[in-house]
Amino acid sequence: MNIRGNDPLRQKLASEYVLGTLKGGARRRFEGWLYNDADLRNITAEWRQRLEPMAEFATPVAPPKRVWQQIEQRLHLTPQGGWTRWRESVSFWRSLGLASSAIAALLVIVLSTQLVNAPQISHVATLMDEKSQTALLLTADSRHDTLEVRMVGNAPVPADRDLELWAVPKSGNPRSLGLLADKGSVKLALSERAIGGDVALLAVTLEPRGGSPDPNGPTGPILYKGNWVRL
Repeated sequence: MNIRGNDPLRQKLASEYVLGTLKGGARRRFEGWLYNDADLRNITAEWRQRLEPMAEFATPVAPPKRVWQQIEQRLHLTPQGGWTRWRESVSFWRSLGLASSAIAALLVIVLSTQLVNAPQISHVATLMDEKSQTALLLTADSRHDTLEVRMVGNAPVPADRDLELWAVPKSGNPRSLGLLADKGSVKLALSERAIGGDVALLAVTLEPRGGSPDPNGPTGPILYKGNWVRL
Protein backbone atom coordinates (compact mmCIF):
# COMPACT_ATOMS: atom_id res chain seq x y z
CA MET A 1 0.00 0.00 0.00
CA ASN A 2 1.27 3.47 -0.91
CA ILE A 3 -0.10 6.17 1.39
CA ARG A 4 1.98 9.03 0.03
CA GLY A 5 -0.30 11.75 -1.30
CA ASN A 6 -3.31 10.34 0.55
CA ASP A 7 -3.52 12.89 3.35
CA PRO A 8 -6.86 11.76 4.87
CA LEU A 9 -5.53 8.20 5.21
CA ARG A 10 -2.22 9.42 6.63
CA GLN A 11 -4.06 11.51 9.22
CA LYS A 12 -6.33 8.60 10.12
CA LEU A 13 -3.49 6.11 10.56
CA ALA A 14 -1.39 8.58 12.57
CA SER A 15 -4.26 9.30 14.98
CA GLU A 16 -4.99 5.58 15.44
CA TYR A 17 -1.28 4.90 16.01
CA VAL A 18 -1.09 7.51 18.78
CA LEU A 19 -4.35 6.33 20.35
CA GLY A 20 -3.11 2.73 20.33
CA THR A 21 -6.00 1.39 18.28
CA LEU A 22 -3.69 0.51 15.37
CA LYS A 23 -2.51 -3.00 16.21
CA GLY A 24 -0.69 -6.05 14.90
CA GLY A 25 0.71 -6.03 11.40
CA ALA A 26 -0.91 -2.68 10.58
CA ARG A 27 0.98 -1.04 13.44
CA ARG A 28 4.30 -2.60 12.44
CA ARG A 29 3.76 -1.56 8.83
CA PHE A 30 3.01 2.01 9.92
CA GLU A 31 6.20 2.09 12.02
CA GLY A 32 8.11 1.02 8.91
CA TRP A 33 6.63 3.94 6.98
CA LEU A 34 7.59 6.30 9.80
CA TYR A 35 11.23 5.32 9.41
CA ASN A 36 11.42 6.61 5.83
CA ASP A 37 8.79 9.37 5.84
CA ALA A 38 9.67 12.59 7.66
CA ASP A 39 6.32 14.21 6.85
CA LEU A 40 4.47 11.23 8.34
CA ARG A 41 6.60 11.55 11.48
CA ASN A 42 5.56 15.22 11.73
CA ILE A 43 1.87 14.30 11.32
CA THR A 44 2.21 11.66 14.05
CA ALA A 45 3.95 14.14 16.36
CA GLU A 46 1.10 16.60 15.85
CA TRP A 47 -1.48 13.94 16.80
CA ARG A 48 0.59 12.99 19.83
CA GLN A 49 0.59 16.64 20.92
CA ARG A 50 -3.20 16.77 20.52
CA LEU A 51 -4.09 13.49 22.23
CA GLU A 52 -1.46 12.82 24.89
CA PRO A 53 -2.78 15.54 27.25
CA MET A 54 -5.81 13.29 27.72
CA ALA A 55 -3.62 10.92 29.73
CA GLU A 56 -3.50 13.52 32.51
CA PHE A 57 -7.14 12.82 33.26
CA ALA A 58 -6.93 9.02 33.20
CA THR A 59 -7.89 7.41 36.52
CA PRO A 60 -5.15 5.10 37.90
CA VAL A 61 -6.27 1.47 37.99
CA ALA A 62 -4.70 -1.05 40.38
CA PRO A 63 -4.01 -4.42 38.70
CA PRO A 64 -6.09 -7.31 40.06
CA LYS A 65 -4.42 -9.91 42.29
CA ARG A 66 -4.50 -12.51 39.53
CA VAL A 67 -1.90 -10.47 37.61
CA TRP A 68 0.61 -10.83 40.44
CA GLN A 69 -0.28 -14.50 40.83
CA GLN A 70 0.40 -15.11 37.15
CA ILE A 71 3.73 -13.29 37.42
CA GLU A 72 4.71 -15.53 40.35
CA GLN A 73 3.76 -18.64 38.39
CA ARG A 74 5.72 -17.62 35.29
CA LEU A 75 8.81 -16.75 37.36
CA HIS A 76 8.41 -19.95 39.42
CA LEU A 77 8.41 -17.97 42.66
CA THR A 78 7.61 -20.08 45.75
CA PRO A 79 6.27 -18.72 49.06
CA GLN A 80 8.57 -18.96 52.07
CA GLY A 81 8.16 -20.35 55.58
CA GLY A 82 5.07 -22.27 56.60
CA TRP A 83 3.46 -22.22 53.17
CA THR A 84 5.32 -25.37 52.10
CA ARG A 85 3.86 -27.33 54.98
CA TRP A 86 0.33 -26.08 54.37
CA ARG A 87 0.51 -26.94 50.68
CA GLU A 88 0.90 -30.56 51.63
CA SER A 89 -2.31 -30.53 53.64
CA VAL A 90 -5.42 -31.97 51.94
CA SER A 91 -7.66 -29.82 54.09
CA PHE A 92 -5.80 -26.76 52.91
CA TRP A 93 -6.47 -27.58 49.28
CA ARG A 94 -10.12 -28.24 49.98
CA SER A 95 -10.48 -24.92 51.78
CA LEU A 96 -8.57 -23.20 49.01
CA GLY A 97 -10.90 -24.68 46.41
CA LEU A 98 -13.99 -23.38 48.19
CA ALA A 99 -12.42 -19.96 48.73
CA SER A 100 -11.30 -19.77 45.10
CA SER A 101 -14.81 -20.55 43.90
CA ALA A 102 -16.26 -17.82 46.10
CA ILE A 103 -13.61 -15.33 44.97
CA ALA A 104 -14.16 -16.23 41.32
CA ALA A 105 -17.91 -15.69 41.67
CA LEU A 106 -17.34 -12.36 43.40
CA LEU A 107 -14.85 -11.33 40.72
CA VAL A 108 -17.37 -12.08 37.97
CA ILE A 109 -19.96 -9.89 39.72
CA VAL A 110 -17.50 -7.03 40.25
CA LEU A 111 -16.16 -7.12 36.69
CA SER A 112 -19.65 -7.34 35.23
CA THR A 113 -20.73 -4.29 37.22
CA GLN A 114 -17.63 -2.37 36.18
CA LEU A 115 -18.14 -3.22 32.52
CA VAL A 116 -21.77 -2.11 32.62
CA ASN A 117 -20.91 1.19 34.31
CA ALA A 118 -17.69 1.89 32.43
CA PRO A 119 -17.87 4.70 29.86
CA GLN A 120 -17.91 3.73 26.19
CA ILE A 121 -15.90 6.46 24.50
CA SER A 122 -16.94 6.70 20.85
CA HIS A 123 -15.40 10.05 19.89
CA VAL A 124 -12.60 12.30 21.14
CA ALA A 125 -11.65 15.83 20.13
CA THR A 126 -9.00 18.37 21.00
CA LEU A 127 -9.89 22.02 20.54
CA MET A 128 -7.00 24.41 19.97
CA ASP A 129 -6.45 28.12 20.19
CA GLU A 130 -5.07 30.37 17.45
CA LYS A 131 -1.52 29.30 18.42
CA SER A 132 -2.40 25.61 17.87
CA GLN A 133 -2.13 24.92 21.59
CA THR A 134 -4.56 22.39 23.06
CA ALA A 135 -7.16 24.18 25.18
CA LEU A 136 -10.00 21.67 25.63
CA LEU A 137 -10.38 17.90 25.54
CA LEU A 138 -13.75 16.39 24.62
CA THR A 139 -14.88 12.79 25.06
CA ALA A 140 -18.23 11.40 23.93
CA ASP A 141 -19.58 8.54 26.09
CA SER A 142 -22.20 6.80 23.97
CA ARG A 143 -23.10 4.36 26.76
CA HIS A 144 -24.26 7.08 29.13
CA ASP A 145 -25.09 9.71 26.47
CA THR A 146 -22.75 12.25 28.02
CA LEU A 147 -20.28 14.67 26.52
CA GLU A 148 -17.44 15.59 28.88
CA VAL A 149 -15.45 18.76 28.21
CA ARG A 150 -12.21 19.31 30.15
CA MET A 151 -10.34 22.57 30.16
CA VAL A 152 -6.56 22.16 29.92
CA GLY A 153 -5.18 24.76 32.30
CA ASN A 154 -7.11 27.93 33.07
CA ALA A 155 -8.76 30.23 30.56
CA PRO A 156 -10.02 33.23 32.58
CA VAL A 157 -13.37 34.51 31.36
CA PRO A 158 -14.79 37.94 32.27
CA ALA A 159 -17.57 37.85 34.85
CA ASP A 160 -20.11 39.04 32.30
CA ARG A 161 -19.18 36.45 29.68
CA ASP A 162 -19.58 32.69 29.13
CA LEU A 163 -17.90 30.08 26.94
CA GLU A 164 -20.33 28.31 24.61
CA LEU A 165 -19.68 25.10 22.67
CA TRP A 166 -21.02 24.72 19.14
CA ALA A 167 -21.33 21.96 16.58
CA VAL A 168 -20.87 23.53 13.17
CA PRO A 169 -22.60 21.47 10.46
CA LYS A 170 -21.56 21.25 6.84
CA SER A 171 -24.62 23.31 5.99
CA GLY A 172 -27.05 25.29 8.09
CA ASN A 173 -26.68 27.18 11.37
CA PRO A 174 -24.31 26.19 14.18
CA ARG A 175 -25.94 24.19 16.98
CA SER A 176 -25.32 25.12 20.60
CA LEU A 177 -24.22 22.17 22.76
CA GLY A 178 -24.10 24.08 26.03
CA LEU A 179 -22.11 26.44 28.23
CA LEU A 180 -18.65 25.56 29.55
CA ALA A 181 -16.68 26.22 32.70
CA ASP A 182 -13.51 28.30 32.42
CA LYS A 183 -11.62 25.62 34.39
CA GLY A 184 -12.07 22.00 35.36
CA SER A 185 -14.66 19.97 33.47
CA VAL A 186 -18.35 19.96 32.63
CA LYS A 187 -20.67 17.22 31.37
CA LEU A 188 -23.28 17.91 28.70
CA ALA A 189 -25.98 15.81 27.11
CA LEU A 190 -24.75 13.83 24.10
CA SER A 191 -26.93 13.56 21.02
CA GLU A 192 -26.63 13.43 17.26
CA ARG A 193 -26.54 17.24 17.40
CA ALA A 194 -23.01 16.87 18.73
CA ILE A 195 -21.56 13.87 16.87
CA GLY A 196 -23.78 13.48 13.81
CA GLY A 197 -22.23 12.81 10.43
CA ASP A 198 -22.99 16.35 9.31
CA VAL A 199 -20.76 17.93 11.99
CA ALA A 200 -17.84 19.54 10.21
CA LEU A 201 -16.29 21.42 13.13
CA LEU A 202 -16.50 22.02 16.87
CA ALA A 203 -15.99 25.56 18.10
CA VAL A 204 -16.07 27.52 21.35
CA THR A 205 -17.08 31.19 21.34
CA LEU A 206 -17.08 33.92 23.94
CA GLU A 207 -20.68 34.98 24.53
CA PRO A 208 -22.67 37.24 26.86
CA ARG A 209 -23.60 35.77 30.23
CA GLY A 210 -26.08 32.94 29.71
CA GLY A 211 -25.05 32.22 26.13
CA SER A 212 -25.61 33.67 22.70
CA PRO A 213 -28.75 35.83 22.47
CA ASP A 214 -29.07 34.92 18.79
CA PRO A 215 -31.03 31.64 18.29
CA ASN A 216 -29.40 31.23 14.88
CA GLY A 217 -25.82 30.98 16.12
CA PRO A 218 -22.93 32.59 18.02
CA THR A 219 -22.41 36.32 18.38
CA GLY A 220 -18.92 36.39 19.90
CA PRO A 221 -15.45 35.55 18.58
CA ILE A 222 -14.25 31.97 18.10
CA LEU A 223 -11.65 31.12 20.76
CA TYR A 224 -11.08 27.40 20.14
CA LYS A 225 -11.88 24.93 17.39
CA GLY A 226 -11.22 21.34 16.38
CA ASN A 227 -12.66 18.14 14.93
CA TRP A 228 -13.98 14.84 16.24
CA VAL A 229 -11.91 11.68 15.93
CA ARG A 230 -14.14 8.62 15.82
CA LEU A 231 -12.81 5.63 17.76
